[in-house]
Amino acid sequence: MEQATIHATDNRPEQAPVFSPVLRGIAMFISYLLHPLFIPLLVTWLVVHALPEYFVTFKQISYRFAYDTLYFRVIAISIFFPALTVGLSRALNFIDSLHLRTQKDRIIPYIACTIYYFWAFYAFKKQGVAPAFFNVFFLGVFIAVILSMVLNIRMKVSMHTVGWGGVIGFVLIVMFSLQLNVSGVLILAFFLSAIVATARLILNAHEPAEIYAGFLVGILAQLIAYVIVG
Repeated sequence: MEQATIHATDNRPEQAPVFSPVLRGIAMFISYLLHPLFIPLLVTWLVVHALPEYFVTFKQISYRFAYDTLYFRVIAISIFFPALTVGLSRALNFIDSLHLRTQKDRIIPYIACTIYYFWAFYAFKKQGVAPAFFNVFFLGVFIAVILSMVLNIRMKVSMHTVGWGGVIGFVLIVMFSLQLNVSGVLILAFFLSAIVATARLILNAHEPAEIYAGFLVGILAQLIAYVIVG
């Protein structure tokens, strides 16, 4: 395996392995496909289809358009606004890259996302029709962003593994709080998490410690949210 020198500005070790272009291309595709921005939408789709009985009240509010409204809100809060924030920050030269490769680049998106995800949690909680575990998830995402922002002072925590750690933590909460057998979903979450972590390492986007820290933050944030709301 060849070795390549990575510039200090990338916050990577001086010597990092270089993988083949094909493998790096696959890793990049996985990083986009399983991007943390898509996780709230994925979780929403999963719980609505797997546990529709918990969303009956939500559906009754506007009959057939209720689910469409729910998805629209989740997409706006968790995908559109964060992406818009990063895009505008890059256009105004507040950040150096859309990929947020440095800790400095992540400050503005972190601050913005604390607002977006607290807004999501507060709106669903205030409306009072979403199930408690759904509110727990969005509060957990908010807490995860806060913890990641604090850790960003010392290290560039992997946002990918923060997101998938949150999925693992959320599935565990659903399993034990609702007494449901979702072991298959939990295994799938672990499998996808491992793929994402491997992809980030192949791309030399993070050190192993930043990968592990991300998983810890994601799982811990969901458990804290459950203690607060659940």
